[in-house]
Amino acid sequence: MSRLVVGPFNRVEGDLEVALDVADGRVRSAEVSASLYRGFENLLLGRDPLDALVLVPRICGICSVSQSAAAAAALAAAAGLEMPANGRLAQNLIHACENLADHLTHFYCFFMPDFARDAYAAEPWHAGVAERFRAQRGSALADWLPARTDFLRTLGYLAGKWPHTLALQPGGTTRAITATEQVRLAAVLREFREFLETTLFADRLENVAALASADALFAWAETRGDADFARFVRLAAGLGLDRTGRAADRFLAVGAYAGAGEKGSALFPAGVREGAAGAIAAFDPAAVAEDASHAWFAGDAPLPPARGETRPLADPAAKAAAYSWCKAPRYAGRVVETGALARQLLAGQPLAVDLVATRGGSVLARIAARMVEVARVLPAMESWLRAIVPGEPFCAEWQAPQSAQGVGLVEAARGALGHWLTIERGRIAGYQIVAPTTWNFSPRDAAGQPGALEQALAGLPVADGDKAPAIVQHVVRSFDPCMVCTVH
Repeated sequence: MSRLVVGPFNRVEGDLEVALDVADGRVRSAEVSASLYRGFENLLLGRDPLDALVLVPRICGICSVSQSAAAAAALAAAAGLEMPANGRLAQNLIHACENLADHLTHFYCFFMPDFARDAYAAEPWHAGVAERFRAQRGSALADWLPARTDFLRTLGYLAGKWPHTLALQPGGTTRAITATEQVRLAAVLREFREFLETTLFADRLENVAALASADALFAWAETRGDADFARFVRLAAGLGLDRTGRAADRFLAVGAYAGAGEKGSALFPAGVREGAAGAIAAFDPAAVAEDASHAWFAGDAPLPPARGETRPLADPAAKAAAYSWCKAPRYAGRVVETGALARQLLAGQPLAVDLVATRGGSVLARIAARMVEVARVLPAMESWLRAIVPGEPFCAEWQAPQSAQGVGLVEAARGALGHWLTIERGRIAGYQIVAPTTWNFSPRDAAGQPGALEQALAGLPVADGDKAPAIVQHVVRSFDPCMVCTVH
């Protein structure tokens, strides 16, 4: 058996390495390492609770709104505060704008360039794909980046700036929009819909959201010419990526866009599900624990985040079993996968259900779930914008409790994000963050269970002498890693 270290990965936010044990041309096991410690949880200790709204967005420049939303939700829960309807709608619009921009930035800038690699130079499709998606120079960037800039004007109107806005507060949002701004925002969403329906899908969003099976997806892709998502679907089918990169097929979501679904429910519900056929169980925050047995932190016993510790080892080499600055979150002691595929599966979206039922959680399933989510969320944003009532309150006043605990749970683009807050004597006494990539890129736990990505890498083919296998790149990037959030 030989060991192949792939990394550090480029086109990833933060530091990531993957060590593969290879025998007989296959990956036998994998170790995923987050190699940079940051320590935001300890930076927050002893501070005024509202300082969290300033510090946690700085964890990441890609998904800072998600961190802000989770912190605001934790503060609201600690104070028992309810926000007005306008505040909830505005928060959903702000968060959805970032999430959709994240999905497509991942697709165009991080994921698709791997198909332009020289490893595929002999394929008949390579020249066209390389012209479109080559990193930094592909023609797709000339279409996507201006569309992204225009779409992010949504955050300018509603949040003042991006990233690191302070507009998201426990009681809602600080920026009340006028009827005139409401009209301007509608134009921004309309322009973004045009980009999606011409360049990405070459079809109406509602038709993409209604795709109900893998067969329907493949048939749809054959009729959409050079539409970017359709081109990916054809590539994925030809390379077998619809059956590659399967982890445990156990999925978790904490609920996205609260109050935006039927009867005030979340647009995408919370829950835990085994595969596509298993019953959906309610999500219980008390079932979450973090195991540090294979991380460079003191302490091995799994701890719930409300009692979690962040004690980095001065000498990481002293802990022989450790290989990452990422803890191992587990749900009721089990490995789960989180992300857009989990959200769509738990929401019962037919395409996601069929892909997992017939092929398992795969590279194709993860990317398709993101694209279907884009097609579902933009129309929801149009509806939320129409529902805002100018002149009505956008924010309720937050009163600092002297002693309280709160949990803030949101869905970042990459999956479930939780902030666990403890306040004592009016100051932050405990703050623990469990981020999406912490779930997906976790190391082994004390029971020896590999994390979701480690499971997804096992069994992949690796040719002799290949130091950066394309198939490994596809599987890793299908989870859309954000390593700076992982090591917060």
